[in-house]
Amino acid sequence: MTYVVTENCIKCKYTDCVEVCPVDCFHEGPNFLAIDPDECIDCALCEPECPAGAIFAEDDVPQTQQHFIALNAELCAGWPVITQRKPAPPDAAEWDGKSDKLKLLER
Repeated sequence: MTYVVTENCIKCKYTDCVEVCPVDCFHEGPNFLAIDPDECIDCALCEPECPAGAIFAEDDVPQTQQHFIALNAELCAGWPVITQRKPAPPDAAEWDGKSDKLKLLER
């Protein structure tokens, strides 16, 4: 099993989660983070660190967010690894909790 970053990360992109990851499985895109399912060791350290509540265990991903399981794997293939926390975007809090953000995902 792996952990999955879901839609609420889009445009929030808090990076608190990357500092606790012992295997550096997070990848950074322009406005989203993704977890590499081949690197994730299911340690669960990242989930409680996400201020936006956007990280779920694969088995707990909400039904409406299931497509993010494959999307995380796809995006990790082209995005660089991120291992250190960065400041959140200035408008991150405004985007937290908004729905229908997939169309805003920048690749």
